[in-house]
Amino acid sequence: MRVGILTGMAALVLATAGPGSAATPEKAVFAGGCFWCMEEAFEKVEGVSAVVSGYEGGSVDNPTYEQVSSGGTGHYEVVEVEYDPDVVSYEQLLDAFWRNIDPYDDRGQFCDKGSQYLSAVFYGSDEERQLAEASKAKIAEETGMPVVTAVLADTTFYPAEEYHQDYYHTNEARYKYYKFACGRAQRLEEIWGEPAA
Repeated sequence: MRVGILTGMAALVLATAGPGSAATPEKAVFAGGCFWCMEEAFEKVEGVSAVVSGYEGGSVDNPTYEQVSSGGTGHYEVVEVEYDPDVVSYEQLLDAFWRNIDPYDDRGQFCDKGSQYLSAVFYGSDEERQLAEASKAKIAEETGMPVVTAVLADTTFYPAEEYHQDYYHTNEARYKYYKFACGRAQRLEEIWGEPAA
């Protein structure tokens, strides 16, 4: 016989959590050129609760956009993706990542060239590294083309300045013009055969 008596903190926790409450959110970091565009792409993925534009991989603490965009700090423009692993898996995030970048461009992404715009997956565990390497190898095998996207160990993530966050919402007209003029959507459709985010 099942006893259904809840007391004290146990009742409070269940009442607060509610049925089907999410697992502890996890984070993943991806570099796909312009972080405004990657933020838009990942925020459309079910199970993603937050996407923050920022910088990772360089040698300067708390870099500014001006420093990173000059190409002298070694940082990549990245997005830190917070997600519910009960809703979306790391493998599914990798799929979304690949479909929103040009994995064959060794000079940057789309109209943005320079080391700060190169594509990369920053892994936070050995499992993430293995999954990233396997997905990279699969794309190279399926297309017969060398994938130049780096798979790198996670370092320190620095959030970008506030005006970069949710730029595709806060500066919608300018963002749309930039994205179109950069040829991002056109190139993604050329690579993957379907419109991306």
